[in-house]
Amino acid sequence: MPLSALLLVLLAGLIHASWNIAAKKAGGDIRFSAFTSWVMLVVWAPLGLYLAWQEVPGWDWPQWACVAISAVVHVLYFVCLLRGYKKADLTVVYPVARGSGPLLSSLAAVLLLGERLSPEAVAGIAAMVGGVFLIAGGPGVWRMASAAGHTSESARLRQRLRHGLGYGLLTGLFIATYTVIDGYGIKVLLISPILLDYVGNVFRLFLVTPALLRDRAAARAEWRLQWKYAVWVGVISPVSYVLVLYALQTAPLSHVAPAREISMLFAALLGGHLLGEQDRWLRLMGAGLIALGVMTLAWH
Repeated sequence: MPLSALLLVLLAGLIHASWNIAAKKAGGDIRFSAFTSWVMLVVWAPLGLYLAWQEVPGWDWPQWACVAISAVVHVLYFVCLLRGYKKADLTVVYPVARGSGPLLSSLAAVLLLGERLSPEAVAGIAAMVGGVFLIAGGPGVWRMASAAGHTSESARLRQRLRHGLGYGLLTGLFIATYTVIDGYGIKVLLISPILLDYVGNVFRLFLVTPALLRDRAAARAEWRLQWKYAVWVGVISPVSYVLVLYALQTAPLSHVAPAREISMLFAALLGGHLLGEQDRWLRLMGAGLIALGVMTLAWH
């Protein structure tokens, strides 16, 4: 991977972790997704409209189809992520989500395409499994299981952990899907990274805005509580992803996608510190193992 692409991915990882912490603190649902999409539309309008004026007239149906499908998957991803943040800890949901995408891609290649895994790839997968185990609580999982039925608190923690792992894996599936779709749009269809994200956001508005219109009073109340987080996410989240898309222009997708997982280290550390979640260092080690595993898968 070129150094310039690696630096873009590292900067994107830090930005990505910061807006995920804001999304976690907001505690929102699909209405929060709508708030952030409207902020993106307004804040990035000058640049988005300028590029659209130049490039969109030359688009054919493949470009429009790519952007539309990407928008649907991005909405599913964000709503699933927000649901996970409401039901579980960020330091569980985020690393599992970010780490499972490359793992799912590798497993699909073995099961569906008949590819074989090298010893290095097996080691990478083992590191990821170990990382998920640490994020899930490590040896504490067995203690929690043995305490099942003795206390309501252990049952609550176990349910919260299950939610975190489940939503994390589902979010990872959506991440893997939109990464492939957007990579195809950038590399094959030659769509501008900025335009792919901005026009995709316009499509996303048609999907999420009805959630605001169904109960406008509730939406206004949510906006008063969440507007600071929505503005932050709406302004900086496009920056993190556009940086990744630009990195895809000069580096293989199979390298860029796993390298993005460095954001898990930022999220595990910052999330544990800012949100006061438990087992911060154990989860940080788990995130590090997952990052090591996906990097190994990328360069094996």
